[in-house]
Amino acid sequence: MSGTAAALRPMLTARAGGDATALAEPPAAVEAAPVPGAGAALFDEVYRGRRIQGFSSAGDAGVDIRIDGRALGVMRRVDGSFISMANHYQPFPTALGTARAAVDQIGRAQLSANAEHHH
Repeated sequence: MSGTAAALRPMLTARAGGDATALAEPPAAVEAAPVPGAGAALFDEVYRGRRIQGFSSAGDAGVDIRIDGRALGVMRRVDGSFISMANHYQPFPTALGTARAAVDQIGRAQLSANAEHHH
């Protein structure tokens, strides 16, 4: 199975009805550890049972987004909007909107513990 297909399989299975409760009952929020080297906190909230955090960052996107403590790959577009690895073809005007949309997209799935952004 290709890498992309393997990564998306849990999400697609849940959407196809593989588990009727997959999107209805998100996992309990996890107390995320502080992010080493993170800048100022931009947001920190629980959205649909998932803890989403955003920090200013010196990286290209200018923001580090975490879902349950795990990094969400984010890119900033020329117009200032954001796209993420979960919603690669749908831009969002804010980092918070990007994080919420990623939670909506991934459902109960967890982000990779060692996510690296390659483009």
